[in-house]
Amino acid sequence: MTPSKKESKKSDRPRPWLIEPPEMPHQDPKKRIQNFEEVNLGYTEDQILQEAERCMVCKNPKCVGGCPVEIEIDRFLEAVRTRDYRKAIHIIKEKNSLPAICGRVCPQETQCQAGCILSKKGNAVEIGRIERFLADWEREHGVQVPKLPKSTGHRIAIVGSGPAGLTAAGDLALLGHEVTVFESLHEPGGVLVYGIPEFRLPKAIVKAEVDYLKQLGVEFQLNAFIGQLFTFDDLFEQGYKAILLASGAGLPRFLRIPGVNLIGSYSSNEFLTRVNLMRAYQFPAYDTPIIHGKIFAVIGGGNAAMDSARTALRLGASKVYIVYRRSENEMPVRREEYHHAREEGVVFEFLTQPIELFGDDKGRVKVMRCLRNRLGEPDESGRRRPETIEGSEFEFPVDMVIFAIGASANPSVPSCTPGLECDRWGDVIVDPESLETSIAHVWAAGDITGGEGTVIAAAGEGKIAARNIHEYLQTL
Repeated sequence: MTPSKKESKKSDRPRPWLIEPPEMPHQDPKKRIQNFEEVNLGYTEDQILQEAERCMVCKNPKCVGGCPVEIEIDRFLEAVRTRDYRKAIHIIKEKNSLPAICGRVCPQETQCQAGCILSKKGNAVEIGRIERFLADWEREHGVQVPKLPKSTGHRIAIVGSGPAGLTAAGDLALLGHEVTVFESLHEPGGVLVYGIPEFRLPKAIVKAEVDYLKQLGVEFQLNAFIGQLFTFDDLFEQGYKAILLASGAGLPRFLRIPGVNLIGSYSSNEFLTRVNLMRAYQFPAYDTPIIHGKIFAVIGGGNAAMDSARTALRLGASKVYIVYRRSENEMPVRREEYHHAREEGVVFEFLTQPIELFGDDKGRVKVMRCLRNRLGEPDESGRRRPETIEGSEFEFPVDMVIFAIGASANPSVPSCTPGLECDRWGDVIVDPESLETSIAHVWAAGDITGGEGTVIAAAGEGKIAARNIHEYLQTL
């Protein structure tokens, strides 16, 4: 039997999961290592329409379940398919006040896109890149602030303006509460401004998202060090009915090896803060000097390590090494960032364990001694445990070493707050469902409750805390 024209057309269509998503336009690697401008340039309108058409419009969309902030992805993709971008961004902002940020730095490939039905056979829809386009489109065409409900009269204090604090602030403001965010630094944004480089997340994007929250009525108090300037008791006495602690993971970790205190040895936290927030790369226009080296070694395999290595290249380093104790397969970094680092010339020393740093007569780092590793059995994280190989010692010259092996919960508030229970690692202990702490009417969310995580994971916790704070306020 000869198939009908309709059947022929249907069978000739390429399967959506077999269609390669458009490549993200980006700066040429040779040019971008000479500047701090954004590497990824964003999808065009034609590209996002092409991607949205690949959506299967599932009856039970698994992508939604993979989103920590619960965006109704199927709904906003349907609006994109009809070219109603205003409606699409409104759907996103019903659940997420930070779409331009999340569209850039959220690891969609392991979250919403991992749930996409197309990923089971091939290529998931590039949900994050569409979200970024919509946020940028709205910024260019005018941000519309939703109609706010009548004020409840309840005041909430949020300590920290990172992703958890900002997300909670947006959700609570949309519910009619009066929100004040206390930030210890001179710019709002937390890790979004001090930890993520300009070439991955421009400061103008963070500022625009913060400005949107201000339009929702959120107040920001900068240079406000809670625990030193005000205690929790002080805030309650000022009329705040609830407090959310979202001060992040600000205590850097170092390897316990000889030479770690030599000049030219930094934590990634300090290095990135000086360069990103304090614009050390523009010294003396911005009065924050930083030691520059020609040969950098960055210890670690996560996003902070990749950010540090790529920043070092932009500061004029002639050689940058990533020194990682496991293999390429165990690296927790986003694959896109790893790919960009390789394109830019970062050299990777896998299965390598630093054991000592040596300095010159002025106390500056000059040589790093290492051992080679092999992989043993998986550890508690599920990754194979590295084991050093005896007799495999080797050395190479370095004049800057950056430790990017993680950070612990910021101790500034817990150390000044009697009764706030923490575990042996310094993380604030919370109820696993409500995120309330050991102090009544004080919640905690984000990295302060469990060390370094992702931006979107922190935002998801901020949303959970906001929901539970709102439920409590309704009982007053």
